[in-house]
Amino acid sequence: MKNWRQPSILPGFGLTLGYTIFYLTVIILIPLAALIWRSTALGWREFLAIALDERTLRALEVSFGSALMAASINVVFGVITAWVLVRYTFPGRRLLDAVIDLPFALPTAVAGIALAALYSPKGWVGQLFAPLGIKIAFTPIGIVVALVFVGLPFIVRTVQPVMEELDREVEEAAATLGASRFQTLRMVVLPTLVPAILTGFALAFARAVGEYGSVIFIAGNIPYVSEIAPLLIVIRLEEFNYAGATSIACIMLVISFAMLLLINLLQMWSRRRYTNVR
Repeated sequence: MKNWRQPSILPGFGLTLGYTIFYLTVIILIPLAALIWRSTALGWREFLAIALDERTLRALEVSFGSALMAASINVVFGVITAWVLVRYTFPGRRLLDAVIDLPFALPTAVAGIALAALYSPKGWVGQLFAPLGIKIAFTPIGIVVALVFVGLPFIVRTVQPVMEELDREVEEAAATLGASRFQTLRMVVLPTLVPAILTGFALAFARAVGEYGSVIFIAGNIPYVSEIAPLLIVIRLEEFNYAGATSIACIMLVISFAMLLLINLLQMWSRRRYTNVR
């Protein structure tokens, strides 16, 4: 029988593995199992009625659509920000690097109030778009703005360490062989960054799907228009409709798990492809 335990200099494999399984069971598996079990009290017909309800579908569409859009925007600007922080030296660089982590430390409610005041029709930014007929706060656009704000650090902090380890001699060799800057970026730099970008995208997307505090102040919370699924869950709880709230939560859980699984598979494929090429 092949020994499945990997040799290690440090002892305690059994103890640490047991602690890991116990910790994950208590913190993650048991709450998720309780959520699923509570939603089964409805039965399939009532569960499907809640799942196919127009308000539920619209709330899920707003939540996941806004999360995907915000994570995609953060991929572009997060990679650019990480590139600037790693490749250039300029006054205020350390300050800018510290500001990136501000959404981590700032309470989400404070961020929501600040964004709502800033992007409202009379706010500093909102008043610039108001004459053009563009309303940001209290619309789905405001939701995307809030999710971009809370998700940007995930992309930057995931890509930045990988970018710092890039060997610039490889880029110089590509230029020596006649590659243009765009070809060097596309064929040398990006293949190395793709796994990290996908990881950051997954983290930003997961954070955006479950975001509540920074969104409710800027969303407007209009049913069928700018109402997010977490808010609908809270509304069902306030109505003492616990089965309905857990049912919506289960739907979000299944969709989130499926999308994260797809992202992880793409990440594994990109790592395998880059390793084979290299």
